[in-house]
Amino acid sequence: MLITFSSKAYANISMHQADAFHLLSLMGLPPERSGSLLAAEVPAVLNRLKVAIDAAPAQSPPVGDDAFVSAKTRAAPLMDALAAAVNANCNFTWTEATILD
Repeated sequence: MLITFSSKAYANISMHQADAFHLLSLMGLPPERSGSLLAAEVPAVLNRLKVAIDAAPAQSPPVGDDAFVSAKTRAAPLMDALAAAVNANCNFTWTEATILD
């Protein structure tokens, strides 16, 4: 299952549910299939994600895992989207992706 993050200020970002839930947890948010943040809440959530990513130890790919993506790399587009929402002062949402997304 995919989760799509969106705001009026940035292109939609879709990722696997497990990865999305991990990043939501790092942001201090409950890992749910859908949710939203008011524009006033976005700066604090972005800051929590930045702090959590910066504090995480560097990850090395497991031996033989060519598809490994670190949390820092996976979080980068989401942090860009949150920053764009901060700059545009707009809300931010996430929903379970549909086949049309």
